[in-house]
Amino acid sequence: MAFWDSLWPGREAQFESGNAATNSIVLSKRHATVSLTRQGALTGNLRVNLSWRMRTSDIEGRSRQSGRLLRPFKLFQPDVVQAHTQGVVNVDLDLGCMYELKDGTKGVVQPLGNLIGDLNAPPYIRLSGDDRFGAPSGETVYVNLDQRDKIKRLLFFVYIYDQTPAFDRTHAKVTLYPGNGPRIEIELDERAPQARSCAVFTVENAKDELIVRREVKFVYGFQSELDRLYGWGMQWGRGYKSRA
Repeated sequence: MAFWDSLWPGREAQFESGNAATNSIVLSKRHATVSLTRQGALTGNLRVNLSWRMRTSDIEGRSRQSGRLLRPFKLFQPDVVQAHTQGVVNVDLDLGCMYELKDGTKGVVQPLGNLIGDLNAPPYIRLSGDDRFGAPSGETVYVNLDQRDKIKRLLFFVYIYDQTPAFDRTHAKVTLYPGNGPRIEIELDERAPQARSCAVFTVENAKDELIVRREVKFVYGFQSELDRLYGWGMQWGRGYKSRA
C-alpha cells in the first residue's frame, strides 16, 4: 500500500467499522429504541454523560477541511473538544432527570436547587460533577440499576441555565454507559436556535423490561414545559445552582 493511501482513512475504515459498531449503539429517528434488558445491562450503575463542543460555521468547516487536504498531516491532529467552560463557549448546558418510581413518587435530579438525589436510597439516581472532561457539576447522572424494580420511568433532559437560546451554537451529545454492554449515544443534532430545553431520552420499565427511547424534542420553555409534554404533573418554581 502506498504511503499516501494511509492518509485517507475512508479506505481503511471499512475493515474497522465492524469492531467499532460493537462498542456503541447510536439512537436515531429510524432506530429510536434499545432494550437494556436484552443487552444484559441490568446491574450496577448506568452512567449518563452530557458533553458538547462549540458548533463552527459551515464556511469555517469547509475551510478547515480544505486546509487539511493541502496539509495531509493535519489528518492526524484531532479536533479540540470544548466543554462546560464559560471562557470558551458562552453556553451553560446542564443535564437533569425527571423520575417516577413504582410507588408513585415523582421528582427531579438536577443542578438547580442542588437536587443531587441519592444512589442508594430513593430515587436511586444521583447527580455528579465528575466526568471525563473535568467540567463543573451537572454533567453526569448515575442510575442504580440494581434498584430498577423500584423505577417506573425516567426522562433525561438538557437545558440552558443562563436562559440564552444557544442550542444551535453547540454540538451536544448524551452518552449512556451501562455497567455491561455497549455504550448508547444520542446526538442533539437538530437545529433549534430558540429552544431553551431538550427532552433527550426516556427510560421505561415496561413488563420488567427497561427500554431506552430517543426523544430529542426541543422546547422553548424550561422544565415545566417538558413536564407538561410528558405528563409528569409536578409543580415548578425558580431554582438556582451553586457555582462553588
